[in-house]
Amino acid sequence: ASFPFLCFRSALVTPLIFGLFLQAPFTQPSTITQPNFVLLLADDLGIGDIGCYGNDTIRTPNIDRLAKEGVKLTQHIAAAPLCTPSRAAFLTGRYPLRSGMDAINDYRVIFWNAGSGGLPPNETTFAKILQHQGYSTGLIGKWHLGVNCESRNDHCHHPLKHGFDYFYGMPFTLISDCEPTETPEMDRAFRRKLWLSTQVIGLLTLTAVLGRLTGLISVHWKALTCLAGFSLLFFISWFSSYGFVRYWNCIMMRNHGITEQPMVTDRTTSLILRESISFIERNKHKPFLLFLSFLHSHTPLLTTEKFLGRSRHGLYGDNVEEMDWMVGQVLDAIDKEGLKDTTLVYFASDHGGWLERQEGERQLGGWNGIYKGGKAMGGWEGGIRVPGIIRWPGVLPAGRVIDEPTSLMDIYPTVVHLAGGAVPQDRVIDGRDLLPLLRGAVAHSEHEFLFHYCGVHLHAVRWHQKDTGAVWKAHYVTPIFSPPGAGACHDRGFCPCFGEGVTHHEPPLLFELSQDPSEAKPLSADTEPLFDTVIRKIGRAIEEHRRTLTPVPEQLSVSNVVWKPWLQPCCGTFPFCWCDKEDDN
Repeated sequence: ASFPFLCFRSALVTPLIFGLFLQAPFTQPSTITQPNFVLLLADDLGIGDIGCYGNDTIRTPNIDRLAKEGVKLTQHIAAAPLCTPSRAAFLTGRYPLRSGMDAINDYRVIFWNAGSGGLPPNETTFAKILQHQGYSTGLIGKWHLGVNCESRNDHCHHPLKHGFDYFYGMPFTLISDCEPTETPEMDRAFRRKLWLSTQVIGLLTLTAVLGRLTGLISVHWKALTCLAGFSLLFFISWFSSYGFVRYWNCIMMRNHGITEQPMVTDRTTSLILRESISFIERNKHKPFLLFLSFLHSHTPLLTTEKFLGRSRHGLYGDNVEEMDWMVGQVLDAIDKEGLKDTTLVYFASDHGGWLERQEGERQLGGWNGIYKGGKAMGGWEGGIRVPGIIRWPGVLPAGRVIDEPTSLMDIYPTVVHLAGGAVPQDRVIDGRDLLPLLRGAVAHSEHEFLFHYCGVHLHAVRWHQKDTGAVWKAHYVTPIFSPPGAGACHDRGFCPCFGEGVTHHEPPLLFELSQDPSEAKPLSADTEPLFDTVIRKIGRAIEEHRRTLTPVPEQLSVSNVVWKPWLQPCCGTFPFCWCDKEDDN
């Protein structure tokens, strides 16, 4: 109840202080109209992989410098634990199920460039609003939000249809299939079943033919021909897609044109860095938005020779240290052009590190510090708590650490507000403007509740009880770890959202994160006097939240996710799709 009075008193005292010292300690945002924005988003990076978040064995001096010169968020939450839905939420400021970008099945991300699902054209990204505010907008790196809807070149989900003036990068995501020397990663278990089925059908066909030739069985040749034809069609039906993943998914584009099919991974890092710096140099005389969406640190961990063997954590550590170097190169470009004080720089990861990603003894996924769980786990902190750093010299206080609940979705209204735009009024925006919290104008985040989904399934809810500072978290569904106690689902590769691989909790598991951030000691009505009160409060919040949801087309349905040859981006005449225009240049 005293907070409004404090704000009023502060409003009276502040002008007096300014008058005495003749200079404000931080520049007022109104004096810098339309700052530049450089948004840096890592891929699969764990919160425990960075020095300023507690890692003392992987060297990240440039990311650490950002935190030292800016504001570090220690409770920064992704809206989803996987790439596609998390990035949809980041760009739209909305929970991904509001746009149909969260899964109703086991296909939880965009699986093919030639699928028909993707970020719907009627969604308004922050890039689109900034474009209307006169900004030059560029996306360099990973997209993973779809390409086409009905034809090979309609590009209805393409970045240039969602507010970006310039795009260079992967319309899909980096996967081990993109590296010829690596073990295939995409749909690995399903592919094994398809191979096994093909072999069984082929063996049956061969056995029937031999039986007919030796007279052991009486089968018409017409029937054998049909069986052989079925065997061939079955093989072609799946091998035409899964047999050429590197050509279909591992491509690089510049705007609407394909530059590499398949991509040449040895030079991908240098090209992405070159394009990022070039974008800054080209647009230094006008406001710009650069969204650098790293391919690091997703498998197959593309790392240049310069960084191989440098870290104490094998290839994964080498890859993170190279990404940090890239961050440093971008920051140096900003400094070189004299843009440091007029540029807001943001660094985060799209979700937690991938604990299950291993090849033999090699750990190829990230580390999530003290937090339980990881990538694909919608409820546990390790899957959704990510680094969050924002630097704007002279406006945001250097070295500030904020332990309030914030979300990647908050970047949407924050960027739109600073650019002089307005968030859409015809839809629910779940993000909140971070600027008052970052500057210290308010003590608490605007988020009272955050809802943690795994696909379309609500797994957990966080309640920030602002009057006491408590952060309660109720888990209604949790994955079953295998082996038990491992903290991950090593037998599956990913933890599931529903079915036999999860446990439903009634009453829900309850934790108080400010006291137990590792979610190690669930509370009960016997150990926590407020247990029933908290569960009821969260239950009412869920009911209210669900009333704001409206049915939308499911972008990740099976029919939208499957490979459709007529939608396949191709730089030649389909199916002869290969080119290397970067080499030509």
